[in-house]
Amino acid sequence: MLAAMPPTPTPTPAPGAPRVRERGDACPGALRLHSADDGHLARLRLPAGRLTERQVEVLAHAAETLGDGRISVTSRGNAELRGLAGDCGAELAALLAEAGLLPSPTHERVRNIVASPAAGLDGLGAADVQLWARELDERLCAAPWAAALSGRFLFVLDDGRGDVTGLGGDVTLVAVAPGAALLRLGDRTVRVAAADAPRAALAAARAFLTAAREAGTGAWRVRELPEGSGVDVRAALTTAGIAAEPVREPLPPHGAPPALAPGPLGPAALHVLALHVLAPLGRFTAGRLRALLPADEVRFTPWRGAVVVGADPGRLPALEAHGLITRPDSPWAGVSACTGRPGCAKSLADVRADAVPGRPGLPVHYSGCERRCGHPHGDWVDVLAAPGGGYLVDGAPVPRTDLTPAVTTARTAPRTAPRTTR
Repeated sequence: MLAAMPPTPTPTPAPGAPRVRERGDACPGALRLHSADDGHLARLRLPAGRLTERQVEVLAHAAETLGDGRISVTSRGNAELRGLAGDCGAELAALLAEAGLLPSPTHERVRNIVASPAAGLDGLGAADVQLWARELDERLCAAPWAAALSGRFLFVLDDGRGDVTGLGGDVTLVAVAPGAALLRLGDRTVRVAAADAPRAALAAARAFLTAAREAGTGAWRVRELPEGSGVDVRAALTTAGIAAEPVREPLPPHGAPPALAPGPLGPAALHVLALHVLAPLGRFTAGRLRALLPADEVRFTPWRGAVVVGADPGRLPALEAHGLITRPDSPWAGVSACTGRPGCAKSLADVRADAVPGRPGLPVHYSGCERRCGHPHGDWVDVLAAPGGGYLVDGAPVPRTDLTPAVTTARTAPRTAPRTTR
């Protein structure tokens, strides 16, 4: 059950040819560790990013005693532990299982569910999709066939505010009033009852597996299916006993979703007790993670932060004193980076040490190599380490010493068209 994960080369198809996957994906998990230059890595799926107080403490403890003392938040609101010893897998699994973080060892890598982090808290949105996420996760873990999904397959649940719709989900649910949801898979959208939404998402995932098996290309994601091998979503929903009707107007295209700003959630008149804070460059130290407590619940967000449920605005100064980003005008808001050196052998630079924020503006991501791991969705400033030193900022060569003005200009300059493809 526990294994160190070998690297898997990514085949590049010829122009116009479908991608063919000759083996299952090698995404790390909590039980399948990845060997990196700084030790082993574990990626823990957290549906909707949810953690109880006890689970927050367990993550902090695991990072301190088994890893390098840090917890990274991914662009899907999952958690990564790095610097792990190769023989710590059994101990880590026992810690996570005792805390309720491994409900299904066979499904732990496929529990990729992103949901609007502020759903049910601030009075916005058409439905509390956090509840959908819980039901979907339970159904996912209870379905033996679902273990065949790739560790990269993604469910996205948007409560109607549009904050996560553009995060590149394979199956996307959007709550709409009254009591309905739109389900998108590929370029097809149908309307279902809100009460059926979690079941419908699971049925759509099963339809994808059927289409992938028939295509014979080993597709991990919906977008990897060969042209013409469509997924019959309506037939799958009918088989599951779910009424659905086609929607002529598709969901918005995969664009740049509005990030949830750091600070208190919701209008002051609602007296919402919830805060959103960001981790610098997407990493919490164990101490910073514990600083979020006490909390009714903690929700990691796709913007590499955390919603602290049950926390009032009076706690913001203390959280800022711990080094967390608590204000939307912070220059570090929206700045992210890959692992870089020394943790990644492919990286050309220690991008985390070199990162500078510039002035607030577009998201900016520092990458140590052309894979650009963890980059944001939508439009963003691309800072790429170059061979021989220095960086490319949106393709323009920049010495390391000139990064601050170059990044400031790129984040704040008007753009005639978004640069979304790297």
